[in-house]
Amino acid sequence: MSTSPVIALRKAIRAHLLADAALVAALGGGKIFDETPRNAEPPYALFGETQMRDWSADLSRGAEQFLTFAVVSTQRGLSEALGIAQQIVDLIDEAPLTLQGHMLIDLSFVSLETKRDQSGRFARVNLRFRATTEYL
Repeated sequence: MSTSPVIALRKAIRAHLLADAALVAALGGGKIFDETPRNAEPPYALFGETQMRDWSADLSRGAEQFLTFAVVSTQRGLSEALGIAQQIVDLIDEAPLTLQGHMLIDLSFVSLETKRDQSGRFARVNLRFRATTEYL
């Protein structure tokens, strides 16, 4: 049984981001979650929604993923969240990551969206990336 391309990509992204001391410091200890734990204090980064579809060719199986990565902050304004988001884009856009059970063909930044929750307490920056992989 092969590893899911979604899981393999998330593991590789997490490891790559946590290897960067400046980002770990900006996140107050490298808080990168799949799901926000109770009482987590921002700033933190969070894997969001992922869409995956078949990207197979005649001779190889592949997957195309659109993944969202969010940065959450409680600092007034969006400058902290945008700053951390830019660090993440700089680190993983076109990064040559090694994936378990898959070969990364391309990983590229697609878009950025800013949001505030209804209470105005949380600022959120959603980053969207596109990745293509082949099964090994």
